[in-house]
Amino acid sequence: MARICELCGKRGQFGSAISHSKTRSKRRFKVNLQTAAVDGKKKRICTSCLKKRRKTHKG
Repeated sequence: MARICELCGKRGQFGSAISHSKTRSKRRFKVNLQTAAVDGKKKRICTSCLKKRRKTHKG
C-alpha cells in the first residue's frame, strides 16, 4: 500500500541526508500516516489531517 494520505494526497518528499563531514546523499522523508475512522470507514490519513479533523469536530 502506498504511503499517501487518503484525504489530502500528501506524499513523501526527497531531501538530503547531511553527515557530520557535510557530504550529502539523497534520502526520503516519509509521511506520518495513521489509521483513523473517517465517515465510518478506516482510512490512512496524515497527522496534520488528523489534527485538523480534531479541531473541526471539537464543537
